[in-house]
Amino acid sequence: MTFLEFLLLLLIAGVCGALGQAIAGYSLGGFLVSIVVGFIGALLGSWMSSRLGLPELLSVQVGGEAFPIIWSIIGSVAFVIVVGLLTRRR
Repeated sequence: MTFLEFLLLLLIAGVCGALGQAIAGYSLGGFLVSIVVGFIGALLGSWMSSRLGLPELLSVQVGGEAFPIIWSIIGSVAFVIVVGLLTRRR
């Protein structure tokens, strides 16, 4: 994986994480946090889809690796909701 492909992967993960935060209605931070949320969402979403036996809906090939766009957004939403419920002030 080249440096440019790595930057593209970070950008895709950041956009997916930001979309997940926007859908959940709770922001955890800036763009760097969105990148982390996007990667966690990709892991969580891929795990959920494999456990439920659901197909890969949309993935992007970056540097020979597949990044699941839809499952990353769904996983990001789930992750942000859980973190929001655990950290939100009452």
